[in-house]
Amino acid sequence: MTYERFEDLPVWQKAADLYEATEDLLENESFKATRGFRDQLDRAALSVSNNIAEGFERGTTNELLAFIYIARGSAGEVRSMLCLKERRARKANWPANLKSEISNLKSIAESCSRQLRGWADSLQNSDIKGQRHLTDKSRAEGDKKKRVTAFEKELLRKLPAWHPKRKEAEESGLI
Repeated sequence: MTYERFEDLPVWQKAADLYEATEDLLENESFKATRGFRDQLDRAALSVSNNIAEGFERGTTNELLAFIYIARGSAGEVRSMLCLKERRARKANWPANLKSEISNLKSIAESCSRQLRGWADSLQNSDIKGQRHLTDKSRAEGDKKKRVTAFEKELLRKLPAWHPKRKEAEESGLI
């Protein structure tokens, strides 16, 4: 699937969830942390979605990859900071709802990291150089591939339900 706007990317949406959940945690009066810790957690959480957006808008695959890895690093930073707070929470006897909030936030950060890793892996193994490198010829080739794929899917859909090729396509999620 091709995305035209970074806001439509599932990983950007998850990163936005991460920032919103971080803001909720920082507004929780039970959450005890120094001003520096709070500021750093806030910046790291915001950095995930911002780096996804900046990389997406850059126009080359290499730049996008660099920003994906920066975003992934920021997600790891959020997790690290929360792990440290969890260790502290065990000693300080924090309320259960706060411990749960921190655990949930770590899960969101980890989900971002996994999605970013998958995206980076798929980009590294592709021949796509990015929007800046598209020519009329490469656009035409891409359009041709899309038409061929759509035609193949339509042929598979027209096969009888019992046909092995159709069953194989359905099981693989192709149709």
